[in-house]
Amino acid sequence: MGMGDGEIFVHVHGVKLLDGKTSYLALIGVLVYTGSFSLGMGGIPWVIMSEVFPIDIKGSAGSLVTVISWVGSWIISFAFNFLMNWSPSETFYGFATVCGATVIFVAKLVPETKGRTLEDIQSSIGM
Repeated sequence: MGMGDGEIFVHVHGVKLLDGKTSYLALIGVLVYTGSFSLGMGGIPWVIMSEVFPIDIKGSAGSLVTVISWVGSWIISFAFNFLMNWSPSETFYGFATVCGATVIFVAKLVPETKGRTLEDIQSSIGM
C-alpha cells in the first residue's frame, strides 16, 4: 500500500538524516497551505456574498458569512488533532474528499457572476 500525503510527515519524522528538520517541513507545509487557501477558496464566501445578496441584507448576510466561516475553521482546527491521532492518512483522505465535493458543489450550484447584474444573478438562483 502506498504512502498518502498525510503520512509523509509521520514517516519523515523517523528519518535520522532529517532529524530536527521535520518541524521546518511542517511549518513550510502549513504556510504553503495557508497561502494557497487565502488565494483560492478562502475569499470565496465574501466575494459570493458581496455579489449575490441585495444591498439591504448585505450587512446581516456578511455577519452570518463571517460567523459561519470562523466557526467552520474552528471546528476543523479543533478536530484535526483528534483525527490525526485516529488515522493520519484517513484524515487527509477525508479532507481531500470534502475538497472534491466542494469543487463539484461550486461547479454545479454557484452562479457565474461575471458581467451579470444583481437582478440576473438573483433570478438564476430563485431569490
